[in-house]
Amino acid sequence: MSSLHEALLYERQKGNKVKCCLCARRCVISDGATGFCLVRKNEGGTLYSLNYGKAVSACIDPISKKPLSHFNPGALVMSIAAAGCNFRCQFCDNWMISQEKEVAGKNFPPADVVKTARAKNCQGISYTYTEPTIYMEYAYETAKLARQAGLFNTFVTNGYLTPEAVKTIAPYLDAATVDFKAAGDPDFYKKVSAVPKVSPIYDALKELKLQGVHIEITNLVVPKTGDDMGKIRDMAKWIKNYLGKDTPFHLLRFHPDYKMTTVLATPVETLEHAYMVCKEVGLNYVYLGNVPGHPSENTYCPNCNEVVIKRYSFEITGWNLTPDMRCPVCGQSIPIKGRLHPKGAAFPYALF
Repeated sequence: MSSLHEALLYERQKGNKVKCCLCARRCVISDGATGFCLVRKNEGGTLYSLNYGKAVSACIDPISKKPLSHFNPGALVMSIAAAGCNFRCQFCDNWMISQEKEVAGKNFPPADVVKTARAKNCQGISYTYTEPTIYMEYAYETAKLARQAGLFNTFVTNGYLTPEAVKTIAPYLDAATVDFKAAGDPDFYKKVSAVPKVSPIYDALKELKLQGVHIEITNLVVPKTGDDMGKIRDMAKWIKNYLGKDTPFHLLRFHPDYKMTTVLATPVETLEHAYMVCKEVGLNYVYLGNVPGHPSENTYCPNCNEVVIKRYSFEITGWNLTPDMRCPVCGQSIPIKGRLHPKGAAFPYALF
């Protein structure tokens, strides 16, 4: 197994067992076995990453697809993914690469990822589609090279990583989209995603905030089983109290997929109700996702309600901010990190 890449963040234990300290499951893995993610294997008391440098997807995306609305708007990112996941979401739209037992992938080492990103005129790299936590070694080495090349790095993550993992990647991580489901309802997570507890996600978010990473939160609003307005209100309050009222909060429309094809898409009225709940709590920047053309895709000045960024799906269709990111009407500062990249693409395209 010498050709494999030794894993980060694990502890050797008695009897050739190892304890993985990368994701919040903290799997204790016997010799010859893999962790829950299926891509970290114990060989003779050494933990290896089976998916290092093996991309199952590579795509050029607008950064708004992540979604990141307040970070380098209009930028293009090279999106990469490796096989595996530490969740088992029954609605996953990438299940064929995240939950497949075979560790597939195309050889795409970190240096090649960065080289390709620059050749395709990307401003950054996004680790996404599956769960970047469980290909941390690949992401970490790529992110270091990307930073040296003047590219930014973003994670799209379920947030189920340990504080140690956050501290490991944070020096090279510029932004993170943390994806919640059903407003963090523990019963939903156990039943639908096979996640034993949700509290580690909040711990990871606090650590990301402490490390200075730009954070945006998404929440998948699932009809009937994950659309409780009380829980959405509680999540909005937590975001306001611990991350700040200017943290972008994206309420995403559920679409049927994988093992939940009989569940209907979220009614737009439900999303609009959730939007108002979050605004009433005091969050300044609430967005609706997967509803192209809805007014709540736009960014509004929290002081005078002027439309300062107009959007349609992944595309910025109107930019109405001053050069120092202020509302042109009242002068309110709008928290945009980075700058506008006006040559960004509206639609993604796959490399493989």
